[in-house]
Amino acid sequence: MTDLSLPDLPGGLPDKRQVAASFSRAAASYDSVAELQRDVGSQLMDCLPADFVPGRWLDLGCGTGHFSRALNDRFPASHGVALDIAEGMLDHARPLGGATHFIAGDAERLPLQASTCDLIFSSLAVQWCADFASVLSEAHRVLRPGGIFAFASLCVGTLYELRDSWREVDGMVHVNRFREFGVYQQLCAGSGLTVAQLQTRPHVLHYPDVRSLTHELKALGAHNLNPGRPGGLTGRARILGLIEAYEQFRQAKGLPATYQVVYAVLEKPV
Repeated sequence: MTDLSLPDLPGGLPDKRQVAASFSRAAASYDSVAELQRDVGSQLMDCLPADFVPGRWLDLGCGTGHFSRALNDRFPASHGVALDIAEGMLDHARPLGGATHFIAGDAERLPLQASTCDLIFSSLAVQWCADFASVLSEAHRVLRPGGIFAFASLCVGTLYELRDSWREVDGMVHVNRFREFGVYQQLCAGSGLTVAQLQTRPHVLHYPDVRSLTHELKALGAHNLNPGRPGGLTGRARILGLIEAYEQFRQAKGLPATYQVVYAVLEKPV
Protein backbone atom coordinates (compact mmCIF):
# COMPACT_ATOMS: atom_id res chain seq x y z
CA MET A 1 0.00 0.00 0.00
CA THR A 2 1.42 3.37 -1.01
CA ASP A 3 1.95 5.97 1.73
CA LEU A 4 0.23 8.98 0.20
CA SER A 5 1.70 11.36 2.76
CA LEU A 6 4.93 11.21 0.80
CA PRO A 7 5.57 11.38 -2.94
CA ASP A 8 5.87 7.89 -4.39
CA LEU A 9 9.32 8.75 -5.64
CA PRO A 10 12.66 7.16 -4.86
CA GLY A 11 14.62 9.43 -2.56
CA GLY A 12 11.65 11.65 -1.70
CA LEU A 13 11.74 15.43 -1.57
CA PRO A 14 14.66 17.61 -0.46
CA ASP A 15 15.41 18.32 3.18
CA LYS A 16 13.42 21.40 4.24
CA ARG A 17 16.59 23.01 5.62
CA GLN A 18 18.07 22.89 2.12
CA VAL A 19 14.86 24.37 0.71
CA ALA A 20 14.93 27.20 3.27
CA ALA A 21 18.60 27.94 2.60
CA SER A 22 18.19 27.86 -1.19
CA PHE A 23 15.23 30.24 -1.21
CA SER A 24 16.87 32.54 1.33
CA ARG A 25 19.86 32.89 -0.99
CA ALA A 26 17.52 33.63 -3.90
CA ALA A 27 15.51 36.38 -2.15
CA ALA A 28 17.26 39.31 -3.85
CA SER A 29 17.00 37.87 -7.38
CA TYR A 30 13.64 36.11 -7.09
CA ASP A 31 11.25 38.84 -8.23
CA SER A 32 13.30 39.68 -11.33
CA VAL A 33 12.65 36.22 -12.82
CA ALA A 34 9.30 35.29 -11.23
CA GLU A 35 7.06 35.56 -14.31
CA LEU A 36 5.54 32.11 -13.76
CA GLN A 37 5.07 32.70 -10.04
CA ARG A 38 3.19 35.95 -10.61
CA ASP A 39 1.02 34.42 -13.34
CA VAL A 40 0.14 31.35 -11.27
CA GLY A 41 -0.58 33.36 -8.12
CA SER A 42 -2.83 35.74 -10.07
CA GLN A 43 -4.80 32.82 -11.50
CA LEU A 44 -5.12 31.35 -8.00
CA MET A 45 -6.50 34.70 -6.77
CA ASP A 46 -9.07 34.50 -9.56
CA CYS A 47 -10.18 31.10 -8.22
CA LEU A 48 -11.39 32.67 -4.96
CA PRO A 49 -15.16 33.28 -4.71
CA ALA A 50 -15.94 36.83 -5.80
CA ASP A 51 -17.98 37.62 -2.68
CA PHE A 52 -15.55 36.04 -0.21
CA VAL A 53 -14.02 38.47 2.31
CA PRO A 54 -11.83 36.92 5.03
CA GLY A 55 -11.38 38.51 8.42
CA ARG A 56 -7.86 37.09 8.62
CA TRP A 57 -5.76 35.53 5.88
CA LEU A 58 -2.51 33.58 5.84
CA ASP A 59 -0.08 33.74 2.91
CA LEU A 60 1.54 30.33 3.29
CA GLY A 61 5.01 30.29 1.71
CA CYS A 62 4.87 34.04 1.12
CA GLY A 63 8.32 34.33 -0.48
CA THR A 64 9.11 37.95 -1.23
CA GLY A 65 5.59 38.96 -0.21
CA HIS A 66 4.25 39.77 -3.68
CA PHE A 67 0.91 38.09 -2.99
CA SER A 68 0.79 39.23 0.62
CA ARG A 69 0.64 42.74 -0.83
CA ALA A 70 -1.93 41.62 -3.44
CA LEU A 71 -4.10 40.06 -0.73
CA ASN A 72 -3.83 43.24 1.33
CA ASP A 73 -4.98 45.27 -1.68
CA ARG A 74 -7.91 42.93 -2.32
CA PHE A 75 -8.95 42.68 1.34
CA PRO A 76 -7.89 46.02 2.88
CA ALA A 77 -10.06 45.56 5.99
CA SER A 78 -8.60 42.12 6.77
CA HIS A 79 -5.65 41.18 8.96
CA GLY A 80 -2.86 39.35 7.13
CA VAL A 81 -0.16 36.91 8.24
CA ALA A 82 2.77 36.14 5.91
CA LEU A 83 4.64 32.92 6.68
CA ASP A 84 7.69 31.34 5.08
CA ILE A 85 10.29 28.76 6.05
CA ALA A 86 13.06 30.88 4.47
CA GLU A 87 14.26 33.69 6.78
CA GLY A 88 15.91 35.43 3.83
CA MET A 89 12.57 35.73 2.05
CA LEU A 90 10.94 37.20 5.17
CA ASP A 91 13.79 39.71 5.54
CA HIS A 92 13.11 40.81 1.97
CA ALA A 93 9.30 40.91 2.35
CA ARG A 94 8.93 42.56 5.74
CA PRO A 95 10.00 46.13 4.78
CA LEU A 96 7.62 46.06 1.80
CA GLY A 97 4.58 45.52 4.02
CA GLY A 98 1.29 43.95 3.03
CA ALA A 99 0.81 41.73 6.10
CA THR A 100 0.27 42.58 9.74
CA HIS A 101 2.69 39.86 10.85
CA PHE A 102 5.64 38.12 9.16
CA ILE A 103 6.43 34.74 10.71
CA ALA A 104 9.06 32.07 10.10
CA GLY A 105 7.31 28.73 10.10
CA ASP A 106 6.73 25.32 8.55
CA ALA A 107 3.57 24.49 6.58
CA GLU A 108 3.56 21.01 8.12
CA ARG A 109 3.49 22.47 11.66
CA LEU A 110 1.91 25.90 11.56
CA PRO A 111 2.73 28.15 14.53
CA LEU A 112 -0.88 29.35 14.70
CA GLN A 113 -3.78 28.57 16.98
CA ALA A 114 -6.77 26.54 15.79
CA SER A 115 -9.65 28.24 14.01
CA THR A 116 -7.89 31.57 13.55
CA CYS A 117 -7.90 32.08 9.75
CA ASP A 118 -10.64 32.47 7.15
CA LEU A 119 -8.30 32.07 4.18
CA ILE A 120 -5.04 30.21 3.65
CA PHE A 121 -3.52 31.23 0.32
CA SER A 122 -0.46 29.35 -0.92
CA SER A 123 1.03 29.79 -4.39
CA LEU A 124 3.84 27.49 -5.54
CA ALA A 125 5.10 26.55 -2.09
CA VAL A 126 3.55 23.26 -0.95
CA GLN A 127 5.29 21.23 -3.66
CA TRP A 128 8.36 21.43 -1.41
CA CYS A 129 6.52 19.80 1.53
CA ALA A 130 7.28 16.08 1.84
CA ASP A 131 4.27 15.43 4.09
CA PHE A 132 1.38 17.05 2.24
CA ALA A 133 -1.16 15.19 4.38
CA SER A 134 0.16 17.19 7.34
CA VAL A 135 -0.17 20.43 5.35
CA LEU A 136 -3.84 19.63 4.75
CA SER A 137 -4.35 18.60 8.38
CA GLU A 138 -2.82 21.86 9.58
CA ALA A 139 -4.94 23.86 7.15
CA HIS A 140 -8.06 22.12 8.48
CA ARG A 141 -7.00 22.90 12.06
CA VAL A 142 -6.17 26.56 11.50
CA LEU A 143 -9.17 27.44 9.32
CA ARG A 144 -12.42 28.62 10.81
CA PRO A 145 -15.59 26.81 9.67
CA GLY A 146 -16.43 28.11 6.22
CA GLY A 147 -12.80 29.05 5.62
CA ILE A 148 -10.91 28.38 2.39
CA PHE A 149 -7.54 26.79 1.63
CA ALA A 150 -6.53 27.87 -1.88
CA PHE A 151 -3.25 26.52 -3.18
CA ALA A 152 -1.29 26.22 -6.40
CA SER A 153 1.39 23.56 -6.63
CA LEU A 154 3.37 21.57 -9.19
CA CYS A 155 2.89 17.96 -10.23
CA VAL A 156 4.53 15.32 -12.42
CA GLY A 157 5.18 16.59 -15.93
CA THR A 158 6.83 19.80 -14.74
CA LEU A 159 10.04 20.57 -16.66
CA TYR A 160 9.75 17.28 -18.55
CA GLU A 161 11.78 18.74 -21.43
CA LEU A 162 14.75 19.42 -19.14
CA ARG A 163 14.34 16.05 -17.39
CA ASP A 164 14.22 14.09 -20.65
CA SER A 165 17.19 16.00 -22.08
CA TRP A 166 19.34 15.23 -19.02
CA ARG A 167 18.24 11.60 -19.19
CA GLU A 168 19.80 11.35 -22.64
CA VAL A 169 23.07 12.72 -21.25
CA ASP A 170 23.74 10.73 -18.08
CA GLY A 171 20.52 9.31 -16.63
CA MET A 172 21.09 11.09 -13.28
CA VAL A 173 18.57 13.17 -11.29
CA HIS A 174 18.98 16.79 -12.38
CA VAL A 175 15.34 17.98 -12.19
CA ASN A 176 13.17 18.30 -9.10
CA ARG A 177 10.61 15.54 -8.62
CA PHE A 178 6.96 16.34 -7.93
CA ARG A 179 3.88 14.38 -6.88
CA GLU A 180 1.43 12.89 -9.31
CA PHE A 181 -1.86 14.74 -9.68
CA GLY A 182 -3.65 11.60 -8.49
CA VAL A 183 -1.89 11.89 -5.13
CA TYR A 184 -3.20 15.43 -4.72
CA GLN A 185 -6.69 14.16 -5.58
CA GLN A 186 -6.58 11.35 -3.00
CA LEU A 187 -5.06 13.44 -0.22
CA CYS A 188 -7.48 16.33 -0.73
CA ALA A 189 -10.46 13.95 -0.84
CA GLY A 190 -9.43 12.48 2.51
CA SER A 191 -8.52 15.77 4.21
CA GLY A 192 -11.88 16.58 5.80
CA LEU A 193 -12.04 19.67 3.59
CA THR A 194 -14.60 19.97 0.81
CA VAL A 195 -13.03 20.08 -2.65
CA ALA A 196 -14.58 23.00 -4.52
CA GLN A 197 -11.94 23.08 -7.29
CA LEU A 198 -9.03 20.78 -8.15
CA GLN A 199 -7.49 20.83 -11.61
CA THR A 200 -4.23 21.03 -13.51
CA ARG A 201 -3.24 23.57 -16.15
CA PRO A 202 -0.01 23.60 -18.13
CA HIS A 203 2.01 26.81 -18.20
CA VAL A 204 4.70 26.94 -20.90
CA LEU A 205 7.53 29.47 -20.83
CA HIS A 206 10.03 29.89 -23.67
CA TYR A 207 13.75 30.64 -23.51
CA PRO A 208 16.33 31.54 -26.16
CA ASP A 209 18.74 28.89 -24.85
CA VAL A 210 19.30 26.34 -22.08
CA ARG A 211 21.53 28.70 -20.09
CA SER A 212 18.67 31.21 -19.76
CA LEU A 213 16.42 28.51 -18.27
CA THR A 214 18.98 27.14 -15.82
CA HIS A 215 19.98 30.68 -14.75
CA GLU A 216 16.34 31.47 -13.98
CA LEU A 217 15.86 28.29 -11.94
CA LYS A 218 18.92 29.19 -9.88
CA ALA A 219 17.76 32.79 -9.40
CA LEU A 220 14.41 31.46 -8.15
CA GLY A 221 16.12 29.09 -5.71
CA ALA A 222 14.29 26.24 -7.50
CA HIS A 223 17.22 24.51 -9.17
CA ASN A 224 17.89 20.83 -8.43
CA LEU A 225 17.30 20.16 -4.72
CA ASN A 226 16.71 16.43 -4.97
CA PRO A 227 18.40 13.89 -2.71
CA GLY A 228 20.87 11.96 -4.87
CA ARG A 229 21.55 14.86 -7.19
CA PRO A 230 25.00 14.84 -8.79
CA GLY A 231 27.60 16.76 -6.81
CA GLY A 232 30.37 19.02 -8.03
CA LEU A 233 30.60 20.91 -11.30
CA THR A 234 28.96 19.68 -14.47
CA GLY A 235 31.54 18.96 -17.19
CA ARG A 236 31.58 20.79 -20.49
CA ALA A 237 30.86 17.63 -22.47
CA ARG A 238 27.70 16.95 -20.47
CA ILE A 239 26.54 20.56 -20.86
CA LEU A 240 27.01 20.34 -24.62
CA GLY A 241 25.11 17.04 -24.58
CA LEU A 242 22.27 18.70 -22.67
CA ILE A 243 22.11 21.59 -25.13
CA GLU A 244 22.02 19.20 -28.09
CA ALA A 245 19.28 17.07 -26.52
CA TYR A 246 17.15 20.06 -25.52
CA GLU A 247 17.35 21.57 -29.01
CA GLN A 248 15.05 18.75 -30.17
CA PHE A 249 12.22 20.52 -28.32
CA ARG A 250 12.81 23.94 -29.90
CA GLN A 251 9.71 25.78 -31.13
CA ALA A 252 9.26 29.03 -33.03
CA LYS A 253 9.09 30.94 -29.70
CA GLY A 254 12.24 29.26 -28.35
CA LEU A 255 13.00 26.36 -26.03
CA PRO A 256 9.84 25.41 -24.09
CA ALA A 257 9.74 24.71 -20.35
CA THR A 258 6.42 23.22 -19.25
CA TYR A 259 5.08 23.57 -15.72
CA GLN A 260 2.10 21.37 -14.76
CA VAL A 261 0.30 23.51 -12.19
CA VAL A 262 -2.27 22.18 -9.73
CA TYR A 263 -4.99 24.67 -8.70
CA ALA A 264 -7.13 23.83 -5.69
CA VAL A 265 -9.81 25.52 -3.62
CA LEU A 266 -10.80 23.56 -0.49
CA GLU A 267 -13.44 24.64 2.03
CA LYS A 268 -13.77 23.76 5.70
CA PRO A 269 -17.36 22.60 6.32
CA VAL A 270 -19.51 24.82 8.51
